[in-house]
Amino acid sequence: MINLGIVGSGMIVHDFLSIADQVPDLNLAAISTTKRSEKIGVQLAQEYGIDHHYTDNDELYNDENVNTVYVAVPNNLHYEVAKAALLAGNNVICEKPFVDTAEQAQELKKIADEKGVFLVEAITNIYLANFAYLKDNLAKIGPVHDVALNYTQYSSRYDDFLKGIIKPVFDPAKDGGALMDIGIYNIHLAVGLFGVPQAIQYFPVMQKGIDTSGTLMLSYPGMQASLLAAKDSYVTDQWSYIEGEKGTLKIKGSIGQLNEVELDLKGAKPEKVELNKYNDRMVAEFVEFSRMFKENDKQAGDNAFEHSLEVLKVLQTAKKQK
Repeated sequence: MINLGIVGSGMIVHDFLSIADQVPDLNLAAISTTKRSEKIGVQLAQEYGIDHHYTDNDELYNDENVNTVYVAVPNNLHYEVAKAALLAGNNVICEKPFVDTAEQAQELKKIADEKGVFLVEAITNIYLANFAYLKDNLAKIGPVHDVALNYTQYSSRYDDFLKGIIKPVFDPAKDGGALMDIGIYNIHLAVGLFGVPQAIQYFPVMQKGIDTSGTLMLSYPGMQASLLAAKDSYVTDQWSYIEGEKGTLKIKGSIGQLNEVELDLKGAKPEKVELNKYNDRMVAEFVEFSRMFKENDKQAGDNAFEHSLEVLKVLQTAKKQK
């Protein structure tokens, strides 16, 4: 049983709580917020039946009824919160993007292994059934030469940003920006399908010291991948393409959700696929975490960490080019 302690009260926490009842063997044991957000924390605890509310994270980490901590704080706080939770002997589910550097991630994994607990990154797309379909069908369209991933989502905070009201997602001091927010989904998908690239180059659109959009170019042997992430643009019909000599895999809509994919082979009728099992993108990842922890599947945990580490190395290189 996952007895979950949640650290944070932002939008992602609200999204998660709305689907938590779909995750087997999950108990909402506690939530910790800042004193400034105490009212929100109390409201969430009452609405979703969370057993305890704290304004001191240490109290949550050491709550005997908590065995797993969900780190859902601004990006720049992931490392310190995850480390404290691990040192207290808890499993950790850390929101994307994982931490700031590969060195931090490896330090946290060492603590997790010493404590005999799990450390995983919450990243929706690689746990979706449609992702498995993409991976299983790459050989049918290959060799693959060109990839164009597009995650454009006009941010609900962008208008405020233009007015000078800076929220964490656009705050350089809090490790915000398009690359760190939605660009991370593109990287997870590319690395999950094709592995670590040979060369990495980021071309950001900078406003007020932050990348509001940008294109990440990844070079592989015989293949180029263009990864667009935009929080400052609007599009109604969004598509991504994985193009090979024998056909194309198409993704309609959000790279974070992968709701609809299509296999289009030369000489054959296109095959539209919608295999995702759940209505909300977050359910699949937490269902897998629940299974992983319940069955003590350390190999799955190690595999998930190694994938996140490879993604983080790509992200580190790209960040230096902002």
